[in-house]
Amino acid sequence: MRLAGKIAIVTGAASGMGAEKARLFAREGATVIATDVTEDMGREVADGIASSGGKAVFERHDVASEDDWNAVVSRTVEREGRIDVLVNNAGFTGSSTEDSMDLGAFDTLMDVNLRGVFLGMRAVIPVMRGNGGGSIVNISSISGNIGQDIVHIGYNATKGGVRAITKAGAVQNGKYGIRVNSVHPGIMPPMRTVKLTAHPALRERWMAQIPMGRPGEPVEVANAVLFLASDEASYITGAELYVDGGYLAG
Repeated sequence: MRLAGKIAIVTGAASGMGAEKARLFAREGATVIATDVTEDMGREVADGIASSGGKAVFERHDVASEDDWNAVVSRTVEREGRIDVLVNNAGFTGSSTEDSMDLGAFDTLMDVNLRGVFLGMRAVIPVMRGNGGGSIVNISSISGNIGQDIVHIGYNATKGGVRAITKAGAVQNGKYGIRVNSVHPGIMPPMRTVKLTAHPALRERWMAQIPMGRPGEPVEVANAVLFLASDEASYITGAELYVDGGYLAG
């Protein structure tokens, strides 16, 4: 029970990697506040955790909304008394349009992928300072390290921004016992909202670039996040953990 007694907020928990993280955290003893804009699927995840003996609450939550963040955090503190872990998992795909310079997509990517992370840190850090510490894990991507020919340029920009905001948060909050780290998934099963990057020919090309020769699984990312969220990573902050099968090493 590596998160026994911990109160953890996991954003984007209705499906994919977010759902895996929420389920894993609950199995490891955390009380999970699972948040998402997709209410039916998010409630299904929380209900599934509860029916399996875990502790979970669903909150409808737009991570780009300051008001939503304030509401989620205040209700969590009122109900649970503290927040120990924040996983900024919610994200918007970079392959929803063929035009990599589409301004509307750029704005959405900035709102969800970068503004959402900032607002989450902004809302939770004062609570964690009051508690004497905590762990924040921001989900970036290998796209924050490289350029890609078929991904919206704003996606790379936002994921690179998550790398930077993580390091700044670590430096500014280490003295308060708050650790801030980032996890960088590589090629995973296609998200619900992807279009271009789900193309079989493209994914075959990517597989040839992965030393381990296969895509990752959401649970493998969840395991990495669990480690950074737990007290086992008590002296790790400002770090980047790559879960990419060796893609960036090639």
